[in-house]
Amino acid sequence: VMKRRRVQVLLILAVLFFLLIHFHFPPCSNNVPMEEKPSPVHILILSSWRSGSSFTGQIFSQHPSVFYLMEPAWHVWVTMYQNSAKVLHMAVRDLVRSVFLCDMSVFDAYMSSHRKKSDLFQWETSRALCSPPACDSFSRSDIISAGNCKTICSKYPFSKVEEACKTYSHVVVKEVRFFDLKVLYPLLTDPSLNLKIIHLVRDPRAVFRSRENTVAELRHDTNIFMGSQRTMGEMGPYNTMQVICKSHIEIFKAGRQSIPSFLKDRYLLVRYEDIVRDPLAKAAQMYRFAELHFTPELQKWVHNITHGKGQGAQTFDIGSRDALRVSQAWRNTLPFQKIEKVQNVCKDAMDLLGYRLVQSEKEQKNMSLDLLFAQNAS
Repeated sequence: VMKRRRVQVLLILAVLFFLLIHFHFPPCSNNVPMEEKPSPVHILILSSWRSGSSFTGQIFSQHPSVFYLMEPAWHVWVTMYQNSAKVLHMAVRDLVRSVFLCDMSVFDAYMSSHRKKSDLFQWETSRALCSPPACDSFSRSDIISAGNCKTICSKYPFSKVEEACKTYSHVVVKEVRFFDLKVLYPLLTDPSLNLKIIHLVRDPRAVFRSRENTVAELRHDTNIFMGSQRTMGEMGPYNTMQVICKSHIEIFKAGRQSIPSFLKDRYLLVRYEDIVRDPLAKAAQMYRFAELHFTPELQKWVHNITHGKGQGAQTFDIGSRDALRVSQAWRNTLPFQKIEKVQNVCKDAMDLLGYRLVQSEKEQKNMSLDLLFAQNAS
């Protein structure tokens, strides 16, 4: 009898154990597979000042699947301005990694604890911060101008930045404060990231002309990455261009010529001039690279923003403009003597990236747009 009771107790315990396992860990149905949320795609638009990066960033920002931030490393440079750009590389890289992972606590080191969303540098250029859940006044599918966003969406708490970021399939950051692709290797090998690099370059002569018109706005950044002594005197602007061009050479070589295995299919060189010559084709190429769908609404927006009447004269101005004509304004406004100096300090970069040297003032005025390109580097 005792033996029978012992067997019954063991059977009851076995049944209870089975029920406990069944209800706490229900079996997966073969007919209804569990859907895994796809890993976010991370895109870094890597460029330098006055190279069309704000406009290129908007091509991504206006996409309804993208959470976009413009130059978050500005906060690092403003807070730690006593240091050189090379020293700040690590802090900038760590901040960008945290942004990609939607961990906005990284800004604790650079911003007030009482910050609002509007304390974030150029926050209004991010459509994601102008639509739910970051702002309830627009739809996530709307094309939103920075001006309208700034007027309506500025009072939301900073916590909305992280909350919004976590709801998107793509996180895109535009940065002008990296000068060496090798600094980013730890991010490219980080298993928590799915990082791709878009390297945006622009004709150095056009960059030089644009920088001349924005000297005051760029002085703080220029002093950090150049040192104030090298920016002084007649050769100061040319010394700056030499450093910018050298950085593009190094990034290009690391991304296209000495490709480590982890960079395969994760680096794309884009010339700004190619974007403005054929905006729809280049936007489509960048979207394919980023695994994004080019919607009809976005195609219309890209066409309209590049075929307006604006001059693009203001820093960070991303309104409608005649983009092709603006991109070539240096040919009519920059004296040939200055063009020669820029070409002397940037010759290697221009050769590598496919920009043809102008040999005379007559050639400068008469050369067709197509002849300005020595080869199709992109």
